[in-house]
Amino acid sequence: MDIRAYEGPYEGEDAVWLKAGRYEAAMLPGTGGNLIAFRDTQSGYRFLREPGPGGIEAFKQSPGVYGIPVLFPPNRYEDGKLPWNGQVYRLPVNEQATGNHIHGFLYTAAWQVEDFGTGRNESYVTVAVKVDEKHPAYEYFPFKYTVKLRYGLSEAGLSQQVLIRNDGEESMPCLLAFHTAVNAPFARGSAAADYRVKLTVGERWELDDRMLPTGSYQPLSPEEKELRGEGVYPFFAPLDNHYTAVPQNGRNRMELTDTRLGVTLVYDAGTSYKQWMIWNNGAAEGFFCPEPQINLINAPNVELPGEEIGLFSLQPGEYWEETARLYVKEASART
Repeated sequence: MDIRAYEGPYEGEDAVWLKAGRYEAAMLPGTGGNLIAFRDTQSGYRFLREPGPGGIEAFKQSPGVYGIPVLFPPNRYEDGKLPWNGQVYRLPVNEQATGNHIHGFLYTAAWQVEDFGTGRNESYVTVAVKVDEKHPAYEYFPFKYTVKLRYGLSEAGLSQQVLIRNDGEESMPCLLAFHTAVNAPFARGSAAADYRVKLTVGERWELDDRMLPTGSYQPLSPEEKELRGEGVYPFFAPLDNHYTAVPQNGRNRMELTDTRLGVTLVYDAGTSYKQWMIWNNGAAEGFFCPEPQINLINAPNVELPGEEIGLFSLQPGEYWEETARLYVKEASART
């Protein structure tokens, strides 16, 4: 099996490419440590939304809706306020429509390549970003920390390991999500109507007109019940919804099935992600974002138990890490 890791261009940008048999992937360290491509070259599948030829400037304008962007801290914070341990930190208000801060700093930051290469059965790349007084993000979120990402590619698909370390001398909130942009359809010759998505969601959080949680739940629609059951067309309605995560069979996952081909993309996120966001770009066919998220939207401003909303601390010197995997399974009989 051809297993390689090498530096090379992706649409003119510096990238690290991974190859393992039928699979290939590309990482853009200079723009958010974004894993911008995951493909099955044998079958012609492109699982993640990519900028494509001539689209790199559009990607740079909106890097959160391509590939696998890292959100830290993720989602929205009311008026940009992030209270923690008696202090109120002020994040920049960068969503004018709601008056909130959204999505943090790391999905646009430059990450450093620590290592890339091949092992016995995989190719891999490790990138990291270290935040201290010298980093622009420190002005708004004055904690010292390191975030490290390792992607591996093998016959078992794409593995992801994320690690956060508190490098400072005081506790810090651990807040993270991935705004993963998945193609539907991912196969040539298929249409969006051929696709069904399943997600291990539980309750739907009620959001107000600023897209902030009220602390209450809303009843699930019939289609949302299908979302956590047998699966549903991903664009049945405009979705910008936030849910609790409820693992099934011990796993916290999204499954996207091409019913024409009998092929399923599995996104097996770790069970440390207590929330799911799902956004489908106003129900425009082409891609949607199943987003595993540690914490509830606006969690530091919400008066609910930390365990319920995924709000917890990292003490000085502590680590948090989690793994995820994207892989393909084929039905025993084509539908």
